Amino acid sequence: MAMATSSIPATGFKNAGVGCSFASGENYGMLVKSVSSQVRFPGRATRAQPMMKNVNEGKGVFAPLVVITRNIIGKKRFNQLRGKAIALHSQVITEFCKSIGADSKQRQGLIRLAKKNGERLGFLA
Repeated sequence: MAMATSSIPATGFKNAGVGCSFASGENYGMLVKSVSSQVRFPGRATRAQPMMKNVNEGKGVFAPLVVITRNIIGKKRFNQLRGKAIALHSQVITEFCKSIGADSKQRQGLIRLAKKNGERLGFLA
């Protein structure tokens, strides 16, 4: 019984066959990265990247003051100052917890509460 064989012509492919850089493995990593970033797996839900955004942005008593200050001094400098203020407040909470003998879970809860209160008041606008 004779089997029919077929061949696919390599015309149209640059460096098809001999001398192909992918065949030698030089650019294999690049090929894998380019293909794997474009491959989708059916039946698998893709998850969007989480956005770090304040749900109370623009709300709160101090929000207008915070927005005006950010616009005046610039976003980069404002975020530096805000980071220093948050770190200082966390240190104050830590020292308070040490003085009353609170454990680390209670300290962590107080820091989370401070963040929620800051969001409600508009400090994180």
